[in-house]
Amino acid sequence: MPNSRTYLTVPYAEKDAAKALGAKWDAAQKKWYAPASADLSDFSKWQTEVSGHSAKTKKPKKPTSVNNTQNGVVTHAKDKEFIAYNGEQQP
Repeated sequence: MPNSRTYLTVPYAEKDAAKALGAKWDAAQKKWYAPASADLSDFSKWQTEVSGHSAKTKKPKKPTSVNNTQNGVVTHAKDKEFIAYNGEQQP
């Protein structure tokens, strides 16, 4: 069995419940998994991956308020009345 783990998406608040059902922590992957010997129906609440492959494809996130430019990083304030200054001269 090359990959006998079924990875789970377990929120931190529910980690003790998953652990009580037999879930194990994979430190390298930083994910909880159900071992091959476990009944997967117990973990259906957290099961999002099948046989080591993600069930859904994640799209890369685009930054919403940060733009990279050649001169550095430009951020945009959420408050329209915000005035930034460099610390030497007040606005």
